Amino acid sequence: MSYHPPVGFSFKVEFEDISTSSGDNSFQSVSGLTVDLETEEIAEGGENRFKHKIPVRSKYPNLVLKRGMLVDSEVIKWCKKALGNFEIQPVNINVMLLGEDEQAIQTWNVKHAYPVKWNVGDFNAEESKLVIETLELTYNYFKIV
Repeated sequence: MSYHPPVGFSFKVEFEDISTSSGDNSFQSVSGLTVDLETEEIAEGGENRFKHKIPVRSKYPNLVLKRGMLVDSEVIKWCKKALGNFEIQPVNINVMLLGEDEQAIQTWNVKHAYPVKWNVGDFNAEESKLVIETLELTYNYFKIV
């Protein structure tokens, strides 16, 4: 039996401490599950060929979630409180990659996330396409469970 890598189109996003409907767990795309190791260069006296690179800290970009606009969304109410009223309530988020049986085969637990941007796509009378909303969240780090 050979190994087949999982496909990336079956996933869901759960917001801990926010009561959400199943529609609030569905997104078109998720990006930003990335970690970079920042380094600092240190010059050594007498060594002119190179500088030593010392690891400093891990750096995580913003998490970007896109979906067709959802009316009466608890997640969007949470975003509006943060962006409009500065009522910042960080939550943990689980991004789950699902297998054929709709069970999670891998979960990224995103810690201490809160919204920094909310965008609704452009309207155009000459095109027939879905209205896409984009949520951009900052977070401290993620761990794979």
